[in-house]
Amino acid sequence: MSDTKEFRSTLTRYLKARVPFISIRSAERSRVLDILREIAQGLSNAPVYVHTLSQGTKELISNREINPDRTAVGALDHASQQISQRQNLTFVLTESPDSEDDTPFARQLLDTVMLAAENGGAVVIITTKPVWGQLQRLGMSLTLSAPSEDEMLEIIREQIGAYRSDYRIEWDEADEREAAAILTGISRIEAENIIATLLANGCIVKDDLAQLTHAKDRIFADISGIERVQVRGSELNVGGLGGLKAWLDKERPLLTADLRERGIRPPRGVLLVGVPGCGKSLSAKAIAHNWKMPLYRLDLSTIHGQYLGQSEGRLKDALSTADHVAPCVLWIDEIEKGLAGATQGSGDGGTSTRLVGQFLYWLQEARSRVFVVATANDVSRLPPELLRRGRFDELFFVDLPTAEERKDIINIYIRRGLKYQPTDALMTELVEASEGFAGSDLESAVREVVKEAFLSGDAVVSDDLFRRSFHNVVPLSKTSPEQIENIRAWGRERAVPASGQPIGGAGQQQRARRAVLA
Repeated sequence: MSDTKEFRSTLTRYLKARVPFISIRSAERSRVLDILREIAQGLSNAPVYVHTLSQGTKELISNREINPDRTAVGALDHASQQISQRQNLTFVLTESPDSEDDTPFARQLLDTVMLAAENGGAVVIITTKPVWGQLQRLGMSLTLSAPSEDEMLEIIREQIGAYRSDYRIEWDEADEREAAAILTGISRIEAENIIATLLANGCIVKDDLAQLTHAKDRIFADISGIERVQVRGSELNVGGLGGLKAWLDKERPLLTADLRERGIRPPRGVLLVGVPGCGKSLSAKAIAHNWKMPLYRLDLSTIHGQYLGQSEGRLKDALSTADHVAPCVLWIDEIEKGLAGATQGSGDGGTSTRLVGQFLYWLQEARSRVFVVATANDVSRLPPELLRRGRFDELFFVDLPTAEERKDIINIYIRRGLKYQPTDALMTELVEASEGFAGSDLESAVREVVKEAFLSGDAVVSDDLFRRSFHNVVPLSKTSPEQIENIRAWGRERAVPASGQPIGGAGQQQRARRAVLA
């Protein structure tokens, strides 16, 4: 049974049972009223009235005006009067101000509900907020979620079906299902608006699937909790990391596929740990660009609040937002900084521990198509619970680039900023001179050459300029070799090498670790 059918069935039972108070949590008022209208047509001798701030109180089916008073207080006064005089009346309030706390309006609503309980009446409110506990205990609550994937598929087929004979519609069944997976999480009217926008072009083509993601992204662009990151494709060439790239290529089709028959969830994400400056953050951006999905960044350090429960509430809102904008890539940079207090006894009253529990529960149980890319530099500060299988789909170690990877990275930065092409002999020399360099070190070395070319002209670029620039860089592997070796020792025991090569080089012994299926 779909979510909407289950909601309709449950609400019908509540109304037939004359439950005196029903709160419906939903942001889609028109969709709730449509369902109520269908139910009301099957209820004999039980009139349903609805109040809106713009039109006052009207009979739901006939739209006949009952009470012109447009205020919520006036609607309650009228409902109380009618319920005391007649049996089996149902009043629906689309606006219920201050009903989440003990307020005068909530008290008046409570009195009306108690009167309804005595006379077989029912009061229904449509709200997006919790309801005052004393009031809610007099009735039942329901939540109408956004259309499910199956329901979204029906909406898409309804919207484009009537135009197939007149418009060029290239979408087949597989495309429709992918579109449904992309649009899941938004309301029916939002989905209808997006499809109508595509139809306004006079056709729907295969490439329009990418437009769905952008359209959905614009709906949630101003929602707080997570930050939208603009990705520029011209800067996202990632050198090396062949093992990580192969794994991502294999997982990509699963993110939008219908996996329910197989009983598995979509890919949940990866945890990238390793040497600082080796491309972990750049990989998150490259994944979003290559997968043609929006990239959002969750900064756990800004989640913490000064009041009890504030941090947990902020994290819940941020993760809920990620669920709504799915499918997307959620980038959590330096995750150990936001969750480290759980392992260090930070004296924060247990807030960090609760944040870890809340995040891990969402990571394991949520079924939204959110692909998490978390990065970490200081692996000693990672909570042990984060590393257990079943949290992330895979744990990759990003090491210092190998000689072949350094050659690829140097070429990427040269092609981006210079018209100069080094000789094979110079390239071999630069690769040897950059032993122990991180990707950021290689970028810094080439950037110095690019700056000289911009300031003095391309004619100044020479082999000697490249040599001086590379020799002036002192990498972390030379200033803190113990730190690098400690990170590598941790990675050999727990992670899959992102490069596809043994961690620390071919000469290093590495404990057997599960292989990533090709």
